[in-house]
Amino acid sequence: ASRRIVRIGRLMYDRRLIVAAGGNLSIRLGGDLFLATPSGACKGFLTEDMLSICDMDGAQVAGRLKISSEVRMHLEIYKMRSDINGVTHAHPPTATGFAVAGIELTQCVLPEVILALGGIPLASYGKPGGVEIVDPMKPLIADYDAILMANHGVVTMGKHPMDAHFKLETVEHFAK
Repeated sequence: ASRRIVRIGRLMYDRRLIVAAGGNLSIRLGGDLFLATPSGACKGFLTEDMLSICDMDGAQVAGRLKISSEVRMHLEIYKMRSDINGVTHAHPPTATGFAVAGIELTQCVLPEVILALGGIPLASYGKPGGVEIVDPMKPLIADYDAILMANHGVVTMGKHPMDAHFKLETVEHFAK
């Protein structure tokens, strides 16, 4: 699991879906435990020992670096969707431009977007760093695997972390 997150962090960075210390990733480990990326670290240069484990309440139970405060968003998604085992959050430039402009990407014309995502709705702004970040997304999480976050970025979810990453790539490709 940790190797997968490190690899996906590198992919997200190399594909310029994230920069500097932005974005975060997580994977469901089983039971009520989740592996997540740390706060303040570039996800393109992660090592396995930088990752942390938290429980369903967001309490860090293992790891030397502080877990991202946005892990609460991931946990709410996991609580609502038992079929989800990987979540990514990023600030891909083109898709984030749509999110800042308040324009959802629901007019799907590319077949791969229709098959993979159906549409990419826009959730109202939620304050980062707390549980409030996910509140505007809750009505959308059951029906969508990719959501634009107003004035913030994109969250994607998948059957496994690479599935979530591919959905993130698809969102940015479609936005372009």
